[in-house]
Amino acid sequence: MRLRRWLGYAVIAFAIFYLFSRPAQAAAAVNGVFEHVMSGANQLAVFFGSVLT
Repeated sequence: MRLRRWLGYAVIAFAIFYLFSRPAQAAAAVNGVFEHVMSGANQLAVFFGSVLT
């Protein structure tokens, strides 16, 4: 349980470090993640639209 907590803190610390040391690359990474999420949501909408019609 403690290891999981420390790993979580390490990930958060790395994310903050990355955000402040390379803001443009961090923004591009977040943009890419949101783009994939939106693409997946669109594909789910197409699937359910096809199923329901």
